[in-house]
Amino acid sequence: MMFPHLRRGPVRLTPHQAHQQTSDGQTVLLDVRETPEWKAGHALGALHLPLSRLITGASLSASTQGKPVVTICRSGHRSQQAAKLLAGRGVEATDVTGGMTAWARQGLPVTGEGGSSGAIA
Repeated sequence: MMFPHLRRGPVRLTPHQAHQQTSDGQTVLLDVRETPEWKAGHALGALHLPLSRLITGASLSASTQGKPVVTICRSGHRSQQAAKLLAGRGVEATDVTGGMTAWARQGLPVTGEGGSSGAIA
């Protein structure tokens, strides 16, 4: 690379790109919002692990081992932090620009607790 000091890390994904990459189960969509936000509404098929728990050393579930991870939060800030943290642990990770707010705005599926239609809190 000609300017290695300018490298910014993995390319962030749009909600549609993230949905495409995670819909087959080969890539994990990880929602890093706090539990009340998750319960209000989350992407169908996403796993949940709050950033606050990741920061304190919580690890990903066994089902995610060896798979690329796409992190998502409400607006994109926490997911960017989570992706950097996971990358530092050797996980192939990127995040979604605009977070769940953009995900829902683009008409992608959102589910609430117990399978009801969800809302972004």
